[in-house]
Amino acid sequence: MSKASPLGDLAAALLQATAPRAKSLIVTLFGDAVEPHGGTVWLGSLIALLAPFGLSERLVRTAVLRLVREEWLAATQIGRRSYYAFTESGRHRFEDAHRRVYADERERWSGRWHLVHLGLDGLAPDLRERLKAELAWQGFGTLAPHLLGHPRADAASLQRLLEDFGASDQVVVMEAEAAAMTAAPARAALVRRAWDLDRLARAYRGFLARFRPIAEALAGRAPLDPAVALRVRVLLIHEFRRVLLRDPLLPEALLPEEWPGLEAQRLCRELYRGLAEPAERHLMATLETAQGRLPAAASYFYARFGGLAPRARERAAE
Repeated sequence: MSKASPLGDLAAALLQATAPRAKSLIVTLFGDAVEPHGGTVWLGSLIALLAPFGLSERLVRTAVLRLVREEWLAATQIGRRSYYAFTESGRHRFEDAHRRVYADERERWSGRWHLVHLGLDGLAPDLRERLKAELAWQGFGTLAPHLLGHPRADAASLQRLLEDFGASDQVVVMEAEAAAMTAAPARAALVRRAWDLDRLARAYRGFLARFRPIAEALAGRAPLDPAVALRVRVLLIHEFRRVLLRDPLLPEALLPEEWPGLEAQRLCRELYRGLAEPAERHLMATLETAQGRLPAAASYFYARFGGLAPRARERAAE
């Protein structure tokens, strides 16, 4: 048993304070840790990895089965062992989130908006509401009844969403740019009407309050227990993802001054870089595939947050 440490104590307090739900935490773990290592894992090793998160074997099995029913995960049976991986739709949802969660910084804004008009007569009301909900998860805000907008939408994700819903021929998508005559107060009012930035700012401040003590503990540069590093890394991404996926990632030109989301992104990046290498060692020692040990992480893993520590790849493979 590892000795108590400041980071271990903070991880335990963080776990108690956030109390993540099993299903959501497993999705985070698959996206953050399993997918870069080949994408498939033995259920028994997953249960062992999640035990320090306070998840019993029964709770993990129940959550995994529900994720299979919801088409997040798919099972493969080999002998008496069950192996799980993202479904194709689950992988698409992960890839969409990956681009947002692990970005190094916000891209420069072109000044153009994507507008989605859902007011055509042929669009069934129930489909319209489902589309609105999915577009909201992609960061679109409601600019007017049946008109949603985003200043920096991912065009490929938007097109895939419309195709998945069979709505490509029932929805009008346009690109537009604010005219020079649009005054700054009017633009700010539009943004505040479309997105609840006050609520989002509170969520980011809560994230900062929970994880600043972690950053202070890491600044001591004491050797990190790999199991604790993995626990903190998963909780870090889980909590950051929960806030970020409600964030439209507006350009700085459209944000209020001293926007806490920018500081939260920087904090998450620095913490992840510090935790990545020891957490990888614990993953490699704990999780199993049908072939045995996890394969090495894919190259995109080491490009997260603008690039992880140079020694992360070599040390994780030792």
